Amino acid sequence: MPNEQTRQLKLGAMVIVLFSILLAVSLYVPIVSFITSFFIALPLAWYSAKFNRKTSILVTVVSIGISFFIGGLLAVPISMIHAVLGLVIGDAIRMKKSKLFMLLSTVIVLLATIVIQYVVVVLLFGVNPVKELLTIASNQYDQIGALLERYNALPNNYDNTVAEILFMFETVIPSILIISVFLLVIVFINILLPVLKRLGLVVPKFPAYRNMKFPKSILWYYMVVIVVTLFVELEKGTFAFMVFANATLILRVLLILQGISFIQFYIHQQRWPKWLAFVATILAFPLQSITFIIGIIDLGFNARLYVKEKNRK
Repeated sequence: MPNEQTRQLKLGAMVIVLFSILLAVSLYVPIVSFITSFFIALPLAWYSAKFNRKTSILVTVVSIGISFFIGGLLAVPISMIHAVLGLVIGDAIRMKKSKLFMLLSTVIVLLATIVIQYVVVVLLFGVNPVKELLTIASNQYDQIGALLERYNALPNNYDNTVAEILFMFETVIPSILIISVFLLVIVFINILLPVLKRLGLVVPKFPAYRNMKFPKSILWYYMVVIVVTLFVELEKGTFAFMVFANATLILRVLLILQGISFIQFYIHQQRWPKWLAFVATILAFPLQSITFIIGIIDLGFNARLYVKEKNRK
């Protein structure tokens, strides 16, 4: 038992050092930092996959504390995000959870971490990052407007259009945050898991993206949201307006993702080249209106069954 505790402490110290080095390189070394930033969480993910949660949390807390001496106060929020990411991913591997559980739990914990950081910044420093961002954006729009006006190219109602854009951006920030964190976690998981597998860990797998299908209830939720926004006048700036605006954006993104899944499914069923699926996925984003409709058809009309039956014939 003492030998095991000594081993955990030695490996924990090694992990803290590796985490600190990767963080330092990511903060201070240009170009290379782009690559190392994806692997800062790797040492903690490996450690928390090997050892119990209590010890892993201790190593994580120490790693975050040391980050202050590496990059000052600004390095702490960055280290917290990567440290929590590694801790939750490794913990899910240790408990032999599915990749979906790993994804959702990491997203939830990371969102909670970001919200806590946001509240701390507002309360301790009196700075609201969202308001500051909107102020910067507003100033940029003012400069662009002044430039366009100088060349007599200022569109009609420019100020009203800009105000509307900034208002909508502020309204849907919660959903933008959720979607951004979700995509960020997917990227990190798909980068870290193959490396952790190389290090001898048994990692979970996602089924092929083409087989992903969201619950049909998402389509009904979207229809309810659309009906309410069409027939109920929601006053701008109210809590109800914010809820329905964010719900619309999130549900729309989910249906677009469903559409991309069906496109990949269809290409696979037709046995077309894999590069075509890649190209189609890239084109799905600029053609999101069409992709969105495909997602609705896939969920609402069970289009996959029709494709399968047609191929059997």
